[in-house]
Amino acid sequence: MPESDDQRQNDEFDTPWKEILEAYFKDFLAFFLPVAHDGVDWERGHEFLDKELARITREAETGDRRMDKLVKVWQRDGVERWVLIHVEIEGNRESNYSERMYVYHYRAFDLKRMPVASLAILTDEEAGWRPSEYGQDLWGTRLHYQFTAVKLLDYPEAELEHSSNPFAVVTLAHLQAKKTRNRTEDRYRVKWHLIRSLYQSGFNRQQVIDLFRFIDWVLHLPREVDDRLWEKIADLEESQKMPYITSVERIGIRKGRQEGLLEGRQEGRQEGRQEGESTMLTRQLQRRFGTVPDWVSEKIAKADLPSLEEWGLRILDAPTLDRVFLDKM
Repeated sequence: MPESDDQRQNDEFDTPWKEILEAYFKDFLAFFLPVAHDGVDWERGHEFLDKELARITREAETGDRRMDKLVKVWQRDGVERWVLIHVEIEGNRESNYSERMYVYHYRAFDLKRMPVASLAILTDEEAGWRPSEYGQDLWGTRLHYQFTAVKLLDYPEAELEHSSNPFAVVTLAHLQAKKTRNRTEDRYRVKWHLIRSLYQSGFNRQQVIDLFRFIDWVLHLPREVDDRLWEKIADLEESQKMPYITSVERIGIRKGRQEGLLEGRQEGRQEGRQEGESTMLTRQLQRRFGTVPDWVSEKIAKADLPSLEEWGLRILDAPTLDRVFLDKM
């Protein structure tokens, strides 16, 4: 099936957001959720819970989540416990988005039995779409879940230009990438302005390189225009005596962008197949054997694609539920 325009657009942004968020998570929280940043004991570090997130999202069956993050942090208020911060970056309107945030929230809590703070970064272009809560009300039973949603469109460009936080650059680059889509010369001028500003921002060399990679990725230019830009960058570095982006790094950045985009698409397709197999297998087991016990659900959640496919074949002949999952039939 051909990829949609939205899918190709998501591929352009997923990988660079993932890389920059993981590299500068402390700055990320300081920019988008300062109350959480101030409440975290950063001396104790933080941990990305990718395996736990995969388990939560695989069971949820509520849509694409390649840019979701689940992060373990420690509180600094003296309380001897740690909290989970669920971060999701969403670039398109979804009708069930608030429900999905709620499902991930309670699954994360159920998995670790620890408080969960949820943060949604909305990178779409619809000013009126602002999901932030989910509720149910039936016969006296009420549920109200509210989460923090940040809209990139709300950030004035002038403020972003003067911020010292790396995610001001990230936000500005993302907004400009949306604004200059299919306008090559405008994108060229914007990209040059952002890159030139990096060298005057006070960021250290590694920050400049990392932010350069993000800008270069999301503000992608045709090869001939890109070559013209690189000539100006080389002149800038020479004039300011800041040889940050060497010719070798330039090749690496281009190669990394191409490989990352391919990897992101392959990963998305792989995850889609695996989730589809998990869902189908669970439904087949329920139809054949009735209620599926917890140990089976957990086994399915942790399984790789070949195992899921093998178990799906075994359902046809296995006399009992246990026999489906035996190592040898």
